[in-house]
Amino acid sequence: MQRVAVVIAKIRTSLIRALVLTLLLLSTSTVFSQSNKNNISVQLGPDKIGENEAWTITITVSNERLTGYDNFPDIEGFRKRGTSTQSQTSVINGQISSTQGVVMTYLPSKQGTFNVPTFTIKVNNIPITVPGKKVVVGAPVQVRSNDPFRSLFEDDFYSRTEPEYVDIKEEAFLALTTSKDDVYVGEGVTTSLSFFVADNNRAPLHFHDLGKQLSDILKKLRPANCWEENFNIENIEGEIVNINGRGYTEYKIYQGTFYPLNTQTITFPSVGLEMLKFKLAKNPTFFGQNRLEDYKTFYTKAKTVKVKELPPHPMRDAVAVGNYRLEERLNTTSLQTGQSVSYDFGIYGEGNVSSIDKPMVRNNEAFEVYEPNVKQNINRDKNRVTGSKTFSYFMIPKEPGKYDLGDYFQWVYFNPGTKKYDTLKSKQFVTVQGESKKNQSIESSDLGSFYDNVDTASNQLQTSPNTGWIKWGANIFAVLMVGISVYLITRKAHE
Repeated sequence: MQRVAVVIAKIRTSLIRALVLTLLLLSTSTVFSQSNKNNISVQLGPDKIGENEAWTITITVSNERLTGYDNFPDIEGFRKRGTSTQSQTSVINGQISSTQGVVMTYLPSKQGTFNVPTFTIKVNNIPITVPGKKVVVGAPVQVRSNDPFRSLFEDDFYSRTEPEYVDIKEEAFLALTTSKDDVYVGEGVTTSLSFFVADNNRAPLHFHDLGKQLSDILKKLRPANCWEENFNIENIEGEIVNINGRGYTEYKIYQGTFYPLNTQTITFPSVGLEMLKFKLAKNPTFFGQNRLEDYKTFYTKAKTVKVKELPPHPMRDAVAVGNYRLEERLNTTSLQTGQSVSYDFGIYGEGNVSSIDKPMVRNNEAFEVYEPNVKQNINRDKNRVTGSKTFSYFMIPKEPGKYDLGDYFQWVYFNPGTKKYDTLKSKQFVTVQGESKKNQSIESSDLGSFYDNVDTASNQLQTSPNTGWIKWGANIFAVLMVGISVYLITRKAHE
């Protein structure tokens, strides 16, 4: 019975502590919440504190997980001491409710009145704008001996002893991987930047300021001699993977496929990602700060990918590289001379779709072919870049007969899988009926004003309107030359 009484007394003491602390916080703090269901709140500390007291900002999430948050603001006159977490689950009338939170503790650096600016903090990807306030930091608080609550909090709430924290070794790493170690010029290499956390990891780790960090990382990572197709990862979700027999969760933060434009080696330098890493209190307490926010930077290993020249070919510098197939569409195979027909030459497959150029079209007298309209579609999924590029032509048959369009529409590419050049040719055969139209364009052409005057023009030489002026200029020139000659001869005689 005595042991039961002791247990009941401890429980009663803990409940009294929690109730008193809650009342104190509610009476002196500002609470601001903003979300679709008001399940996220941001609570600011009191308006007045002593110089030896701490001031806090608390984020609380109700009935869902706290999956992430931005950096807490810097406040003039205060320095950040660190963060701690809290959670609570209760069952009332069969209904389960839970809260999770994180508390940032600030310590004043001096006495005075300080302004907490309005700030926006993103919690679970929801931006919350918190109005600012003024905080007065007064003289150090003196705890009176007749304080009725001193015995309840002298070990926790009013304790001035700094807790001792331990740094737990993390089981995690940052890695940059490539789908291939060597590629041909124009062949794609898919590159991923991922953070891996082992299943047995005990060190609390969180992403922070990821957008800015990733922007700086990609400035160093992107090779200048490559075309990039970015997979544009928006939501970072963990994926269970197995590495050398160990279980990990992979958080892929960037993925892109690079297509080298020349034979220069692709070089990916070592890059670093800073993570929030929490130290844990060696002796956790009920009201104490049981986690201390810290930072650790994880680095990748440098990586290179060798680039090979394409095999000799007359079109080596102009062909696309990839694995492609042809899909074509023709309205009808029975054509009439002089009547236009539409024809689609569609290239589908895996590779740098953006670099695909239009097929070669043979100049001939049988068809008049106009420049195509182009439609492009690119898909980035499952570590591959696939898509299509369709060239839509309008052509007018000019000569009757039977034709193989494969003789007129061809597209050459290099297949890195077979390591050979290949050609996509049209497989359409058409029959053209009607009268020949090949001379129609010549007959209908405007040959200009020269031929308009053939019937009326004379075959006699005509004097140009400028002929008189030319003759007059020539005479003047001749007189001048004679005068100069006479002058030179006379002068020589006198000498």
